[in-house]
Amino acid sequence: MRQPSEEEIRALEAEMAKLTVDDVVLQTIVTLINLGARKAGLAEDSEADLPQVKKAIDAARALLPIVEPEHGDALAPVRDALSRLQMAYVQATGGQAPPQTEEKPAESGPGPAQSSGRLWVPGQ
Repeated sequence: MRQPSEEEIRALEAEMAKLTVDDVVLQTIVTLINLGARKAGLAEDSEADLPQVKKAIDAARALLPIVEPEHGDALAPVRDALSRLQMAYVQATGGQAPPQTEEKPAESGPGPAQSSGRLWVPGQ
């Protein structure tokens, strides 16, 4: 694998400087919807994997509120695509709710990170 040139690195850094968190969140939502459609069997040569479709829908729905305040009306096509994916999921499951996973009871007391009193820092 070749190493990028200094010019390529500078160009990448310039692009990263222009990139916003909203850009990444929006792209992630679109990617989740596209992947969900593929996992729903809506793309050519793809097989349905309904648990993956459900996860894609849930993740996209969880991320939408993060970008709605800034992008409200511009999200209409994204909301429409998500609605279509949700409808495909409902049709594929015959309107049945997905099986519930057994939830573990919450442990009492603080977790290991809280009880240590230390701040977690990435890379350490």
